[in-house]
Amino acid sequence: MIIEAVDLFYLAMPQIRDIADGSQDALLVRVRSGDLVGWGECEASPLVSIANWACPMSHAACKNVRDTVLGRRLESPQDLVRLGDEVRAAGLDILQTDHTWSGVEIALWDILGKHLEQPVYRLLGYSQEFGKTPYASQLFGETPDETRDKAKRCREAGFAAVKFGWAGYGRSTVQADADQVEAARTGLGPDGVLLIDAGTVWGEDVEAAAARLPALETHQVLWLEEPFVGDALHAYGQLASQCRTVKLAGGEGAFNFHTARNLMDHGKLGFVQIDTGRIGGIAPAKRAADYAESNHVTFVNHTFTTHLALAASLAPYAGKRNMELCEFPVEASALATELTANHLNVQNGKVRVLDEPGLGMQIRLDTIRKYAVPVQINVGGRVVFASPEI
Repeated sequence: MIIEAVDLFYLAMPQIRDIADGSQDALLVRVRSGDLVGWGECEASPLVSIANWACPMSHAACKNVRDTVLGRRLESPQDLVRLGDEVRAAGLDILQTDHTWSGVEIALWDILGKHLEQPVYRLLGYSQEFGKTPYASQLFGETPDETRDKAKRCREAGFAAVKFGWAGYGRSTVQADADQVEAARTGLGPDGVLLIDAGTVWGEDVEAAAARLPALETHQVLWLEEPFVGDALHAYGQLASQCRTVKLAGGEGAFNFHTARNLMDHGKLGFVQIDTGRIGGIAPAKRAADYAESNHVTFVNHTFTTHLALAASLAPYAGKRNMELCEFPVEASALATELTANHLNVQNGKVRVLDEPGLGMQIRLDTIRKYAVPVQINVGGRVVFASPEI
């Protein structure tokens, strides 16, 4: 199978709001070989990744992703892993390379699965998949009352686990944050799994984060997610030593396997959250899941956008029985919810990958047409990228 074409589509909502909602725009990737089509998605700034896909070479370690990928033969998972190594080597000095490659790599797994007539999780070596317990992932309400109501609605909708994050959490007083956590617990009930996401708000301030631990422990929060920026390994390690019942979670910003491993080894995470749309795709995410398993860290997906991204993020750990939680977006934009004709639905409290060739997601071309934003990059009078035909 030859990679004949790779198309990148920039999609965006009519209005982008200044909130922590990554579903407001998207970089969708389509790969084609003969009659087969595969789809992937980057969790990154779309326009920056488009530039990374098409930019002219600066030097031997500063090349675009496109020239390494187009025309290559793909027959096995090993071919795909080797291609990823070549892409990273060619774009070594471009920090966006792994982000851009992520969406392309996911689309290549999708088309490879269709070529071999196997679901992606089987191509990763799993003989079966295990359903995951979804947690309703959402932003804190503007007030504790709003947070309480949101938690209650999620519980009534059948979610046994809920995560609240970002918004004003960590930006006001310790008591204000405690009130938000208490409200979430009240709405969810005493037996629900409660997760809190600080959204890197404290930078590397261990003291500020530690001041929130008593309320988290009082209200039986399972994890505190991203209290610090991803590179502040020392801060993660120091805070972990002060935790009693709460575990630390992080890793959604990991842009390769090594950054994920460092967080596990030196940040002392209890949960590592990997986004296949950032880490370089499905193969490095699977490597991180295997490493987590061997080091007694629980792997969890990071997904806040489409069900295409959700399907890709579940595949790396679909066959691991003891890794049970799954981030499940419940406040995604219309763009994100409309992109696929089918969704990964929650049944009997579990969400499962589809047992179909590739990722099994059906992309709606009418949605692409509805939200597509035309892009053209001109360098020295030469067009190096123009939005493809849908």
